[in-house]
Amino acid sequence: MKIKIIIPTDKIQDPIIAESMVETKVLLNIMVANIDSTYGELIADVKDSQFNKIKKALESKGAVVAVLDRPITRDEEECVECGACISVCPMKVYSFDEDWSLCVDEKKCIQCGMCIKMCPHGALKLGE
Repeated sequence: MKIKIIIPTDKIQDPIIAESMVETKVLLNIMVANIDSTYGELIADVKDSQFNKIKKALESKGAVVAVLDRPITRDEEECVECGACISVCPMKVYSFDEDWSLCVDEKKCIQCGMCIKMCPHGALKLGE
């Protein structure tokens, strides 16, 4: 299961992720991390059976945890298949087929939103 972990400003200097992993013995596969001196946001993969355990540990240390279960959707009528999404997607969700039509592998999506920001036609949206 893919999760988003947000570390607020007042906790950014604390080793929240490491402490939670050591405490629970739950491994996180960190897929994307954006951390600076004021804010931290990570997208990670965790086994479904271990989610509640790691969530409880992270939240007890001040982090906010959310399940990412709303994949990006594409409005095929609005999409002009320009490929802008291909160039920014860290997980290679988008690609061109042999006939240059856009292919989407939603299972790879980590909902980072990079493609949404880059799409010049607003054809990509976070699912409901």
